[in-house]
Amino acid sequence: MSQEDASKPEMPNAIVERGLFKARTILLTGEINDRIARATTERLLAMAGEGDDPITMIVSSPGGHVESGDMIHDMVKFIKPVVRMVGAGWVASAGALIYVAAEKKNRYATPNTRFLLHEPRGGVGGSASDIDIQVKEILRMRERLNRIFAAATGKSPEQIEADTERDYWMSASEAVTYGVVGQIVTNIEEIG
Repeated sequence: MSQEDASKPEMPNAIVERGLFKARTILLTGEINDRIARATTERLLAMAGEGDDPITMIVSSPGGHVESGDMIHDMVKFIKPVVRMVGAGWVASAGALIYVAAEKKNRYATPNTRFLLHEPRGGVGGSASDIDIQVKEILRMRERLNRIFAAATGKSPEQIEADTERDYWMSASEAVTYGVVGQIVTNIEEIG
């Protein structure tokens, strides 16, 4: 195997994919981008089409593209089956946006999971007029995300804004106290 091949993430084989589908489980790992958003949305819709039994989504992500996170977040709320989120490893940025799409009672975390909330980031460039437009869009996105996290945690949008002005890291137990996580679990039998 070449060094280039070793650096590419291994795609699950068909047997693993069928097993996860049958178990109604989705693994959402790595950077959130349009490819991951499409694949995750396809799985959610396919599982919802198979029946109304709960779907378990295991999230371990450093975050990524906010709009790709929005797509998954909105689809979790759009489909009929209940989606149970399990944070494992780390749930950061757009990963946290996806994670809080589930009702608090359906948000679980393994004990060593870390959570990160922060305001949106983006590269701004171009003409002065374009920069002005981009800044306005980032501010509008920040307000929208603050409202989403406020609704998910029970905090005020102002509290979320103050806390996320800089990176706001939490352990699993701190995330429970903050309202991001509903319950810390150590065994799959503890989930719904």
